[in-house]
Amino acid sequence: MSEKPRVDSSLAALRAEIDHIDETMHGLLMQRGEIIDRLIAVKQTQESGSAFRPAREAEMMRRLVDRHHGILPLDTAESIWRVIIATFTYVQAPFSVHADLTGSDAAMRDSARFHFGFTVPFVPHMGAAGVVAAVSESRGHLGQVGALGGGGAWWTALEFDSAPKIIARARLPFIDRADHPAALPVFVISRVSAEAMVPDVEVWSLRVSGWGPAAARAVAHLAELLAVPDSAFDGAALLVSVPQGSSFATIADALVKAGASIRSSALVGSHATRYTLPAAGARPVPTGR
Repeated sequence: MSEKPRVDSSLAALRAEIDHIDETMHGLLMQRGEIIDRLIAVKQTQESGSAFRPAREAEMMRRLVDRHHGILPLDTAESIWRVIIATFTYVQAPFSVHADLTGSDAAMRDSARFHFGFTVPFVPHMGAAGVVAAVSESRGHLGQVGALGGGGAWWTALEFDSAPKIIARARLPFIDRADHPAALPVFVISRVSAEAMVPDVEVWSLRVSGWGPAAARAVAHLAELLAVPDSAFDGAALLVSVPQGSSFATIADALVKAGASIRSSALVGSHATRYTLPAAGARPVPTGR
């Protein structure tokens, strides 16, 4: 009986510490908001368009990975930070997330909410072309398109200099694991300045003739790609993600040696490499893709 008051006292002290941490976090978020207010005045982003900075966001997430430890799952910490980043980006320059729901309605919505929360408006579309058109007509909106194909060669609309570009790839979480709660592979497109892009992985739009099993095998180990039949050239329209350490020239050479001819090519975006979360207790490792 004499031990109970000490236990209760210890629990109360721990709960008081938690309350203090919660209040501190809330205070820091409000302080962050005050800084964003000043940032808006300096940058005037509400007049100049998109506030997306993929390179800065990638660096923030890498620092998060490097410093994270303890019992809180890393992808939970990632989600919290992603929503904070997205919400304050929205405060700087309001935008909407346009998403193609033809592949998987629920999974696409999960992906959007995991990364952008519920403050950023979500606009559904039935088809990738509608997403690309909506982002193209906006000054700073963002689009999500499934990365598993099925929507036609939508990326050809990104070939023009004035078109939006791909700024993120694969399972949109920067931290990737097999059983991630928002693991739908997607491409993210938006208008951002060239200096704000992350050049780790280049994404190219190619139109080739002579596309077939031999050409597909020749590049399968070199890059991730989507292929859509292109009757105009009796070949295919390709979306090729060239991983860090490789080059577009290497991919093009492999295609030609396999009997394909490249009719046209255009750089349509780039993005950061992501981290794969291995077995429990191990450190995340960059995928290179």
